[in-house]
Amino acid sequence: MSGWGLGWFGGGTQKKEAPKKAILQLRGQLEMLNKREKHLQNQMDEQDTLARKHVNTNKTAAKSALRRKKQFEHSLEQTQSQIMTLEREVYSIETANINKETLDAMKNAGAAMKHIHAGLTIDKVDDVMEGLREQHAIGDEISEAITSGVATSAIDEDDLDEELDELQREQLDEQMLNTGPVPVGDKVGRLPQAPNAELKGKAPLRVEEDDEEEELRKLQAEMAM
Repeated sequence: MSGWGLGWFGGGTQKKEAPKKAILQLRGQLEMLNKREKHLQNQMDEQDTLARKHVNTNKTAAKSALRRKKQFEHSLEQTQSQIMTLEREVYSIETANINKETLDAMKNAGAAMKHIHAGLTIDKVDDVMEGLREQHAIGDEISEAITSGVATSAIDEDDLDEELDELQREQLDEQMLNTGPVPVGDKVGRLPQAPNAELKGKAPLRVEEDDEEEELRKLQAEMAM
């Protein structure tokens, strides 16, 4: 029984190394066949050159050379077929080995995820999340308790309204000081009656004085000419 167990584990290692050994052996054979292919091609070229040399002077020698060329050509075709077969086998073994390693990796990934999730359940996740929410709530309460002790005193709204009225009065006074002549159709209607009458009486006089000054300037200009 013990020997069977050791043989089992040893066989597993051998199975794992078997594709590599097979590929190495096939590649070694391919290297030898490629050398043979090159050698046969050189032999064919030599016999072809020899046949061309004697084609007109020695037909027997030329014919023998062509016969040898055909033999080398037949061997070359066989060698090339063997090369194609071995290359196909190498590709098949490599593909099968990659597929096996990919499947093994996927199995290991599945086992790892199963191990990770072994101690996890939906109920445990819900308990953890509920605990987190409770701790957040406690943290918020603690923060509120800490900041409430240093909060500013209540602000009197009446004081704010009074200060706001004062600012409005100051702004209005500033606008009145910066305002130029008041247009007739704008602010006059809001002034008291007595000043209003006085302004109406003075406005035409000012216009007449302006006209007289304009006429005087024109006369001075004409006399200067």
